[in-house]
Amino acid sequence: MARRVISSGKDSKGTKPQSGKRAGRSVSSERVGGHSTGQRSVVGHSAAGGSTVTDAVNHSKAEGFVDARRLRSEDLVSKTLQETTGTIGVMTRPKVVDFNARLKERRKAGARVIAMRALVGIAVAAVLGAVIWLLFFSSVFRLEPDNISVTGANEWVSESQVLDIARQQSGKSLFLVSDSAVEKQIKSIPGVTSAESQKHLPNSLEVTIKAQKPAAMLKTGENHMTAVDSKGRVLNSVSGVSVEGIPVIEVQDVDVSLSKRPIKEALRILSSLPESMRGSITKVTAATQDSITTELNGGDRVIVWGDSSELKLKKAVVDKIINDPNVIGDKHHVDVSAPLRPIIK
Repeated sequence: MARRVISSGKDSKGTKPQSGKRAGRSVSSERVGGHSTGQRSVVGHSAAGGSTVTDAVNHSKAEGFVDARRLRSEDLVSKTLQETTGTIGVMTRPKVVDFNARLKERRKAGARVIAMRALVGIAVAAVLGAVIWLLFFSSVFRLEPDNISVTGANEWVSESQVLDIARQQSGKSLFLVSDSAVEKQIKSIPGVTSAESQKHLPNSLEVTIKAQKPAAMLKTGENHMTAVDSKGRVLNSVSGVSVEGIPVIEVQDVDVSLSKRPIKEALRILSSLPESMRGSITKVTAATQDSITTELNGGDRVIVWGDSSELKLKKAVVDKIINDPNVIGDKHHVDVSAPLRPIIK
């Protein structure tokens, strides 16, 4: 246990201190057991009333006492404002900035962003414009008349007719050529049953058609015949072409006959017959729409078709009868206007 002794300016006998010495007090600490003690002396105001203060600190390492008044002070605020790098060496913005400078900086950054976006937009527009010009307006993909070809034409459907329609697309970019429009126009040519238009990059067009022979020849005079297709459309007038194997119908007037029902029914029937039968037809009569009749081999067989209804069944019945000697026998006249009840005479 330690004992603490505080002494004033007087000694133990009550006497005053000697003149010339400062009045004060002393604090002494003793440790029981005879160990060394530390002593702190605080000298206060002098006897003459002065204001100076002298601190004497004897620091004991055992106790670790530090006088806070003797520590060096540091301006942490100024130090923080001067720092421009973080703890890992990355540049950081000062804690306090000039708001006007910050506003100018933000405006400059915004202007840079707008400028970059404008440049990107201009670049994209330029590339897009170049692609559009290349595909639709340049000569690279422009369809030229000499690059259009036609296959499948015959003497009744001339190649020139098809080319006249296809060449209406020349001068356009191949990407602007409408295949469906070309095919639709070509199919309107008499004698054309099908048409297909196919593009070939970079600038060519191929048209393939299926042209039929005339369904019949309409005879109005000794040496005047007009070829017509199954739809009653007049084909090309071609001289010097063999009409062998093409049925002939005698009429008074071509235009008037094509507008009437009997000729239309006869053309539908004749166009559906196989080539072996069409080649043997020597005469066709169409007095009424329900009495279409064909003669084979100069009258060796006479077939009454009636109209063009149930045509598939009628052809099957006729083929069975005329090609089976046990059925036809010596008869020559077959009426299939009612195909389920054919009449053989």
